[in-house]
Amino acid sequence: MKTASHFGPQLKSWRAMRGQSQMDLALAAGVSTRHVSYLETGKARPSREMVAVLTKAMDLPLRARNQLLAAAGFAPLYTETPMDGLTLGPVRDALQFVLQAMEPNPTFIVNRCYDVVDANAAGRWVLATFTADAGKCAAPVNMAQLVMRTEGMRGFIRNLEEVQRKVLGRLRRDLGSAHVREQRDDELLMEIDPVLKALGEPRLPVETLPLISGLNLKRDSIELNLFTTIATIGTAQDVTLQEMRIETLFPADAATRTVLAERPPLASRLAG
Repeated sequence: MKTASHFGPQLKSWRAMRGQSQMDLALAAGVSTRHVSYLETGKARPSREMVAVLTKAMDLPLRARNQLLAAAGFAPLYTETPMDGLTLGPVRDALQFVLQAMEPNPTFIVNRCYDVVDANAAGRWVLATFTADAGKCAAPVNMAQLVMRTEGMRGFIRNLEEVQRKVLGRLRRDLGSAHVREQRDDELLMEIDPVLKALGEPRLPVETLPLISGLNLKRDSIELNLFTTIATIGTAQDVTLQEMRIETLFPADAATRTVLAERPPLASRLAG
């Protein structure tokens, strides 16, 4: 377990990422600015309660709160329950209800790495229809890898640059901010970073960007114009649950609404 000497730099880094000065954090946590300074420089050791207060004052994700507790030498405060764990049975039931209720709109349950944990029938149809070679896409299916790889959906995304900036940029921010990363996090970052670097700075000024990020797909005669909404479990006190995302694709026009209702097979597959 890491000692408190690791706590100060991580506290300072998170405070900076949250855009808070030492005084801002001190006021939010109800402590003195000097104490925050001493904690960051290692002149003072935090108690378990102080770590909890500071991480709450910065509104950190539960995973980050556990990591700061570990850096200070304490056990995690928040559980990280496997999605198939017995205690999450009611949550799984609720998620299944949401997936079914969203038909015929494609809906996916994804985790912090954008792995697809579950999907409704419409979501599975979209993946099957617009994935070039599903056999080459290793399990679990990962949304970020799908938009990067030729064997994935890359060749069928008409607004590829926009989608890659949105999906990869968001995942890069989420994974890159962690002070303790898992092997899968680093593997994804190694694949994401070159793509984002190649994209460079956005060519369009901010004021010309669409109000809603879209996903425009076309393969053979099947064309979809979609926009995305993301929902989370707002009151989660478990790391796994807080990091779950419910992503739903809604039709942006009447033609797409009709296609989603009918879910036609690909002409090329019928011909084969």
